[in-house]
Amino acid sequence: MPCPAQVKRKPAVNPDLPYQIALTLAANVGVIRAKKLIAHCGSAEAVWKSRRSLLQKIPDIGEAAAGSIALPHTLQRAEEELLFAQTNGITPLSYLDENYPRRLKQCDDSPIVLYAKGNADLNARRIVSVVGTRTATPYGKRLCETLMQDLVNLGYSPLIVSGLAFGIDIAAHRAALQCGLPTAAVMAHGLDITYPAAHGRTLDEMLFAGGAVVSEFVSATKMHAANFVRRNRIIAGIADAVVVAESAERGGSLITAQLAVDYARDVYAFPARTDDRQSAGCNALIRDNRAGLITSALDLASAMRWDAEPKRRRRPSERPALAPDEEKIYTLLCETGAQSIDEICRLAQLSAAETSAVLLSLEFNGMVNALPGKVFEAVGW
Repeated sequence: MPCPAQVKRKPAVNPDLPYQIALTLAANVGVIRAKKLIAHCGSAEAVWKSRRSLLQKIPDIGEAAAGSIALPHTLQRAEEELLFAQTNGITPLSYLDENYPRRLKQCDDSPIVLYAKGNADLNARRIVSVVGTRTATPYGKRLCETLMQDLVNLGYSPLIVSGLAFGIDIAAHRAALQCGLPTAAVMAHGLDITYPAAHGRTLDEMLFAGGAVVSEFVSATKMHAANFVRRNRIIAGIADAVVVAESAERGGSLITAQLAVDYARDVYAFPARTDDRQSAGCNALIRDNRAGLITSALDLASAMRWDAEPKRRRRPSERPALAPDEEKIYTLLCETGAQSIDEICRLAQLSAAETSAVLLSLEFNGMVNALPGKVFEAVGW
């Protein structure tokens, strides 16, 4: 299987990247339309060089979006951002790159370009996002500390993702650092600033310890409330599971939890007393069957079906003979890494029923592992 992609692994120069960045800056386009345009035209550069009259005929594009593309100042701004990234040790990851976080790539509204700084493996074997209230109590902070320490004691070292915000976010990052777990922060602004500024030292420690900071926003992006919701979808989509440590009835962590449900990610919450307002959101998630109840790292590991010992790689002589469709899908997963069942259907050009049957046979023979969110990976030989 291919090696896991890391932020520190610089991708090859991508001539289409300036045009992809420019599309993210074009008004009235957005992520979904941008991907539709790129798929239709073959590349972002082809989109940029297409006539407006042709673009607006593409379904769901329209005159307003077509008219905002190919503006010279937008492409110039994209070139400036690439220079900023190069100067500051930031890697822009295109959603078409193999380095792009594969879990996030499965989300229809994943960023066109993700800016990343640091050495964390954004395609780590296990990734857990931890979120919660900005006004964490000692109980919530203790949950984060105990969760991280127990994960290490059980033999697991997942990448811990959060948003560097006050409360549970920063408690999760700091607890991960204390326990030697890699941790990554997802920001709601460009990587030219750190918000909150009070957490700048913690972020420096995270990067020094092999962590990362990522964002879909270019430098000098103005702070806006809507950006935090966009940030939350990355926190939800980049992970195998989202853990809500402590949350009131309303707040960004519940938005993240719902996004995770929409992305077919596992969601877990720590319960609390029924009269505890700071954890009313966690209790509601559990009550409404939107989150599984966990009380410890062992509960999380069991629910996620983790195995502390790596699976034994079989000898070539033990490899069973495969039918043509089985060989096709197994080879595909070996070459591309873990994929969602929908993506496997598309790449293998098989129906959902055919793909499900083949995956079941491969799993029975120990050729593939089923991961959370209907994702499958090949077992090496």
